[in-house]
Order: sequence, then C-alpha cells, then structure tokens
Amino acid sequence: MISRKIGLIKESVTLRVSAKAKQMKKEGIDVVGFGAGEPDFDTPSHIKEAAKRAIDAGFTKYTPASGTKELKQAICEKLKKDNGLEYTDKEIIVSCGAKHSLFNALLALCEEGDEVILPSPYWISYPEMIKVTGAKPVIVETEEKEGFKLTVFKLKKAISRKTKILILNSPSNPAGVVYSKDELEDIAEVITSNNIYCISDEIYEKIVYEEKHTSIASLGDKIKEQTIVINGVSKAYAMTGWRIGYAAAKEEIIQAMANLQSHSTSNPTSVSQAAALEALRGEQECVSRMVREFRKRRDFMVDKINSIEGISCIKPKGAFYVFVSIRDILGKKFSGSFIKSALEFSQLLLDNFSVAVVPGEAFGRNDYIRLSYATSLENIDKGLERIEEFINKLS
Repeated sequence: MISRKIGLIKESVTLRVSAKAKQMKKEGIDVVGFGAGEPDFDTPSHIKEAAKRAIDAGFTKYTPASGTKELKQAICEKLKKDNGLEYTDKEIIVSCGAKHSLFNALLALCEEGDEVILPSPYWISYPEMIKVTGAKPVIVETEEKEGFKLTVFKLKKAISRKTKILILNSPSNPAGVVYSKDELEDIAEVITSNNIYCISDEIYEKIVYEEKHTSIASLGDKIKEQTIVINGVSKAYAMTGWRIGYAAAKEEIIQAMANLQSHSTSNPTSVSQAAALEALRGEQECVSRMVREFRKRRDFMVDKINSIEGISCIKPKGAFYVFVSIRDILGKKFSGSFIKSALEFSQLLLDNFSVAVVPGEAFGRNDYIRLSYATSLENIDKGLERIEEFINKLS
C-alpha cells in the first residue's frame, strides 16, 4: 500500500506532455514542442572539456556528501560578485540539482501542520514538495494586471501562526516575473517582522532582460539570516542533465540539509561538480549569447501571441516562458468538444495540430497555458501558426 504522503503527489503534467510529444515524434509526426523547461543550447565546450579532464584524471570517486570544498568556494565567490552576499563554505551545500536543494530545505525546516505560502502561478513541483514534508501549501493568487507579483497586502493576509516559509521565485517559472529591489524590500520587511523563512529560488537569475536581478538575501543581515538562496547551473549554462544545484543559508540549516543528503543521495556527481566549477569560474560570454537569443525569441513570440484573437500575454522579464491567457477561449467548441479548461485545450491542440504546450493547471491556473521559447525561431513561428489555425476553427 502506497503511503499517504506519497499518494498525495500528482504526476508532473510537464513531463507527461513532453513524454506524449516525444512519442508522437518517434511515430514520425511533426510535433512542435513548447513544453521544454530547458535551454535548447548545448553545454558550452569549455565546460564539457573540464568534465573530460576530470574523468581522465580519475576524479570519479565519492566526494564530500555536501560537495567539494573547491566548488563551494567558487559558489561563495559567485554569490559575493553577482549578489553582494557573503557566505563561508560551511553555509553552502551542493546538491543533485536545484530541485534537490529545494527539497532538502523544505524537509529540513517543515514540521507536520506547518504552512508554506506559495504565490500562484507557481512552479509545478513546489506544492508536491511541500505536501511530502507534511506541511500545507497556502496558495496566494496573484493578478496578471499586477504582473503576477505577490503584493505585501496579500502576503500579510496569508500569514498565520502556522506559517513557516514563503517560497519566492524570481525570475519565475511560468510567468517570467522579476521582482524589483523596492518590491523585495517591502516583502523582506514582512518576512522579518513575522519571523518566517524565505526560500528564494533564483535558478533563472542570469536569464533576465530589461530588469536587473536582486537577491532578497542581499537586503540586510536580518533577511539574509531568514533566507535560503537556491540556485544552480542548469539553466544559465545549459546543464540540465548534469544535475548540479546549490543552496546558501546559515550554517545550522545547511548542516541539517547536509545530514539529510548524506543519507539519501550522498554526494552530487563528481564529474558534474568539476564541470560546474568551470561554469562558475570560466568565461561567461556563453551566457550572454544565450540570453540575447532568448530575448529575440521572446519578443517574436509575445508579439505574435498578442496578434491572435482570443489569447494574450504579458511580456516576461526573465526565464524563457510565456504565460498565455486563454480565458476567452474557454466555453468554445472544437469538433463538438467543449473546451472547459487549459488541460482540454492543450490535449486538443496536441492531438489535432501537433503542438505541445503545458496546461495552466500545472501552475495553479486553469485559464492559462505555458509556452517555452527554448526552441528555434522557426519552430516558434510554425507552432504559433498552428495555434492560430486551431483557434480560428473554434466555434
């Protein structure tokens, strides 16, 4: 019999959509996939070369469970240089991806019955992780007209005596939200005055456009003390499969996370740590090139979406997703089938027009879909033309 906690976990809609699209492609169908949560660029060559050198040097054994000292020092250097944050290597843990660091942090901090505040739309895995700890996700809906940002008013209203953590994701998945320094200062004031923790997921930090990324932990000693910064190399360096993420927090929290990790995965992959070290300390122009290409794709996608009658979106400030409103589509019919949700819209689109998108239910909104522009401009153009054709055939 499956345990109650694990039974509460829902299947990843993102992975389900991707799996179906991949199967259709294997069958020879020309599928345009907008579901990918990873850059379509290859890992930069200097990073791959570092991994090869590590293998040739025999760096293939266990490392310390919480990561090598050299990589931790590189992370400290990065946090100081990019974010103005001072940490020692005892305040850093390297994990098997940023997702692993998030899970470790939640398990280290949450007790049964605690509450974790989660702004919606949220990344698909947050609520499932919270449930596994025995805590309760407290969903706070944000508004498109406010840029999908958590307001101080809504945050204060959501806090109760059971509140333990606020999860803040900037830049965000799925809406590309980037909080300004002023907005983060207001949120930090609420966090510190209510003595709760903030898990700040900054995995898309380097993929920003007009806005500048600010880490909430950099806004004073008090908020830093109450923040767990989560980051990694997956998105910025096109290293999703290498599985290296990290967390920075006060030593007590990091030690608890390290104890947990030592009994679950042991160390992150040794070779991947060598590659991550090169990513952080090597040349950074590879990141800038990727971001410039993402900006072109974003601008093209946003303009095209807003030209299609019945759907609309705001321009994301970071990450590589567009969160598209389909509320004017709901209630319409295609081939006799009423479209009552984003899930039904997405299924009809994939089955009949071979375009894979992620339904908004995965992110807490059933009247939105998420499109990733981590694919070529040619694919983006072709996929959006098919979406327009689909919408024009609705009655």
